Amino acid sequence: MQRTPLIAGNWKMHTTIAEAEELAAAVAVASHGLADREVMIAPPFTALAAVAKVVAGSPVRLAGQNVCWAEKGAFTGEIAPAMLRDAGATMAIVGHSERRHVFGESNAMINKRLAGARAAGLIPILCIGETLEEREAGRTFAILETQLREGLAGIAGDDPAAVVIAYEPVWAIGTGKTATTEQAQAAHAFVRGVLAELYEKNIASQMRILYGGSVNSDNVDALMAQPDVDGALVGGAALKPESFARIIRFL
Repeated sequence: MQRTPLIAGNWKMHTTIAEAEELAAAVAVASHGLADREVMIAPPFTALAAVAKVVAGSPVRLAGQNVCWAEKGAFTGEIAPAMLRDAGATMAIVGHSERRHVFGESNAMINKRLAGARAAGLIPILCIGETLEEREAGRTFAILETQLREGLAGIAGDDPAAVVIAYEPVWAIGTGKTATTEQAQAAHAFVRGVLAELYEKNIASQMRILYGGSVNSDNVDALMAQPDVDGALVGGAALKPESFARIIRFL
């Protein structure tokens, strides 16, 4: 089953509006003429509208780095799905390890965020991943299955393009450590198997599963060569125009 690769850049809490515009312009240039893959960037909320103008007419898609489940209301510090869409986003990251481990978001809360994004027509990228302690204890697959089942609870599986999964081993995010190609493929294959149980094999075979965790210009080719790796969720390297351009143009 052919799946269109997705290279996604998560800028996290970096860039002023001017810096975001400059970086987005470089990403748009790097993405020009690539018909066999998709590119997405997730600037800070403050820069979304400005970046949307910069990438207008290019193939670059925009995402929010998080999203609330509610349409509006007394949710100080949150951002509604309609606000993201109004600013130009078509996707939203949910369940990133930093949201889980720094801000204490539970699987139940992440599920609400994912459902809210879906209801508003946004494509959520559900992040899952184990800590080093969990991997060393042999609990990787159990953790991934729990995060998947609870994160996707009640979410219809009729459209394989409506949700993207991102496997990000927590021990590899921002550490310079990357899962081996064998570790990444094993985790992705397991995730696809769980998706086949949650939905059906045909749907699971079409859903995209990204790898994240210190992806860079040196390791992207080997990672993307794995049969169940359908793209990358890139952190630090996405802030460097030359590096991210090379990742976008993986072989």
